[in-house]
Amino acid sequence: MVKVNVSGRSWKVDHKPVRKNSAWEIRKLERQAADIIKAKERQLKEEKQAKHDEAIQRIKDRREQKAEKERYEKLALVMHRKKVERIKKREKRNKLLKER
Repeated sequence: MVKVNVSGRSWKVDHKPVRKNSAWEIRKLERQAADIIKAKERQLKEEKQAKHDEAIQRIKDRREQKAEKERYEKLALVMHRKKVERIKKREKRNKLLKER
């Protein structure tokens, strides 16, 4: 004889009230263990992120120093060029004065 469900469908299983099989203390211990694991994972993730951020900051600092160095070199070239131009003008002026 086939057992008939309340819904009239014999192929469906009976639904029983939900009852926890594990005691509260066991679940509490499991939850605490999971919290400890999550905290450790979070700590490792933060350390990894800090290391990554530090590496990025080092790269940015290096690029900034390189750009500043290039800017100073360019400025030195400009300063040198101006000085050379002043010397040329002075020499030209002296030459004109000598010719008179």
